[in-house]
Amino acid sequence: MSEKLKGVLERIVYQNEENHYTIGEFRGEGTKQSVTIVGNMPGAQCGETLSLDGEWTQHPVHGAQFKVSHFKAELPASIYGIRKYLGSGLIPHIGPKYAERIVDKFGEATLDVISDESGRLREVEGIGAKRAKLIKQAWDEQSALREVMVFLQTYGVSTALCLRLIRKYGNPAKSILQNDPYRVAREVPGIGFKTADRIARNLGFANESVERIDAGLLFQLGELETEGHTAYPSKDLVEKTAEILEVLPELIIPRIEELLKTEALVSIPIAGDDTGTMLQLPALAKAEERIAMRIAAIGESKSSMPSIIVDKAVAWAQQQAGFDFAQEQAAGVAAALEHKVSVLTGGPGTGKTTILRALVEIVRAKKGRVMLAAPTGRAAQRMSESAGVTAKTIHRLLEWDPSAGGFVRNEDKPLRGDLVVVDEASMLDTRLAASLLRAVPDSAHLLLVGDVDQLPSVGAGNVLKDLIHFAKESQLKSFAVTRLQQIFRQGSRSGIVEVSHAILHNNASPPSPATSPDQMDPEADLHFILAPEPERCVGAVVRLCNNLLPRWYPWANPTMDIQVLAPLHKGQAGIGNLNHELQAALNPDGRGVTLGSQRFAVGDKVIQTRNNYDLGIFNGDLGRVTAINAESGTLAAEFDSGVVDFERGDMLDLSPAYAISIHKSQGSEFPIVVIPLLKQHFIMLQRNLIYTGITRGRKKVFLIGDPAAYAMAVRNSDSGHRVTDLLGKLKSSCSV
Repeated sequence: MSEKLKGVLERIVYQNEENHYTIGEFRGEGTKQSVTIVGNMPGAQCGETLSLDGEWTQHPVHGAQFKVSHFKAELPASIYGIRKYLGSGLIPHIGPKYAERIVDKFGEATLDVISDESGRLREVEGIGAKRAKLIKQAWDEQSALREVMVFLQTYGVSTALCLRLIRKYGNPAKSILQNDPYRVAREVPGIGFKTADRIARNLGFANESVERIDAGLLFQLGELETEGHTAYPSKDLVEKTAEILEVLPELIIPRIEELLKTEALVSIPIAGDDTGTMLQLPALAKAEERIAMRIAAIGESKSSMPSIIVDKAVAWAQQQAGFDFAQEQAAGVAAALEHKVSVLTGGPGTGKTTILRALVEIVRAKKGRVMLAAPTGRAAQRMSESAGVTAKTIHRLLEWDPSAGGFVRNEDKPLRGDLVVVDEASMLDTRLAASLLRAVPDSAHLLLVGDVDQLPSVGAGNVLKDLIHFAKESQLKSFAVTRLQQIFRQGSRSGIVEVSHAILHNNASPPSPATSPDQMDPEADLHFILAPEPERCVGAVVRLCNNLLPRWYPWANPTMDIQVLAPLHKGQAGIGNLNHELQAALNPDGRGVTLGSQRFAVGDKVIQTRNNYDLGIFNGDLGRVTAINAESGTLAAEFDSGVVDFERGDMLDLSPAYAISIHKSQGSEFPIVVIPLLKQHFIMLQRNLIYTGITRGRKKVFLIGDPAAYAMAVRNSDSGHRVTDLLGKLKSSCSV
């Protein structure tokens, strides 16, 4: 039987960001006892007054619960509700202390005072003009956010994305959504075409309108970019777009012609197909052109490298190292010295570090200038330790200028180096590679070092593989590729190294599994723990990270030295739930701040999920929360680059990092890696995924799950073909 409740959402126990399923503690009006409410409640936040429709149910373990079928957020009217609302941290710059003072001063008129007479806030002890202004600004933002959230509630848009909309457009956000929803899909990360399309069609936009078809085409190319493609065959793009829009392909073709005329799309011929064309977004077409032009310019230009007799230099480097190089190692050193552009690729233990150190010593001994870079801070730090020369992240090497909105280093202000070495080059996506190559001087030697068998870059493109393919096909004298295959590194890391190479050779037999963590030998470096059910797998991961690993390896920091790497975000053994469980186990008492459904606490491990050039942190950077400001709802976190202060809007791109995806771990190594591996992860189980995950472990790797899932991953060598036009542009730009 349907009932109604009205009261305050006192605490959010659990909230799923995907479907907004929420479990909360709710205190009804006129009562002092809280009850449990459950249901899909998008945007519901702690401290809000809610009107609920639903019915009472009986949970076999947790007892009586109110199952919500519909809810509406309202401004609280009672003294208790107002105090709870303001003290929840929902309104930045008002914490529990100031909430008490403000409500004690203004009572039931509090919200009217903040909204219409904010100057009166200065009557409250401790609130000056500056804080009063900040409270008023935050209140206005919250009012706009509430209006947008009410409007978007039926479309499943999360609180975090609503906040991003407000940050982008301010108070006119709702008006923009109503008048041009497809614009929002283009301009606001996270608000996809499908959400914008639901809004547009609900508002009366025609199914076959040119606005919808244009947006659908650009959306589909954007989706293909997230899958790694920089271009796509026109015919296939028309079919995909017609399918998602549910319109005839004949309606799409004329719109492609119009988008080509306005240069919103770029068309390129398909090699070997006289009639076929591919389509690209202009930014990606320009980036590929720039890569090709720069590779050609560097390869054809005179070298600024000091005069070096290569054979003698290699012999000298061997003396410095105290051992003779293997033939392919010596060839790698020689290739980088003799060729303007070279690639060095190979798996763990094949001697990439030996070659890098030798090259640095040779060039520096000849008074040459060496510049080292890597895509991530951890990779740059590891590179510095290996080579004995300071390495920088690519973003810091290129010197991002927030005021100009671009990198300082480019063709007009190139880097000053005779040898530029980029490690973890498999992570280079098309856009970043283009920016990097713009800044490499024509006279420099460029060496790209990476493991081509790892996962491709998170961003679009297949830069390292395309360059290797081009070098082999073109046989240019200026371009060399050295592939290292002989394994040298053994000893304490032999298990990790041997299994990694076994994976590449299609050996699908997992390490001998233990039925319990207690059966493992802590001295070994690679383990497989049998836990084929999701619940059992998660339990083993938490127990391992919280109890066993800190006891076995007291040198390891349980938060920062142990990294869980998972194949998928969703599901019981997915990244979301693993972070929830690990945070509860590893940091149960941390003082926190909540943004939407996400709670951050002092001591939490976090990861930046988008490039934020203003703050100087980038996608994949890992840090640790060092301070929380409950009143403003902000936090500070320490990264490799230093401490960064996050406003609420910046926190949208911050996620817990007790567990992260294997894709996000690229370029990093961790002392201890834990990898849950289940058949439920089948959609992501690929050879290069499990290979990348295992090779992230520097000292210890623990696989937890189902041996059958391991075998599935190793046997699946199809990592998905990426469509690019870099090879074609390289052939056009370089003298083949």
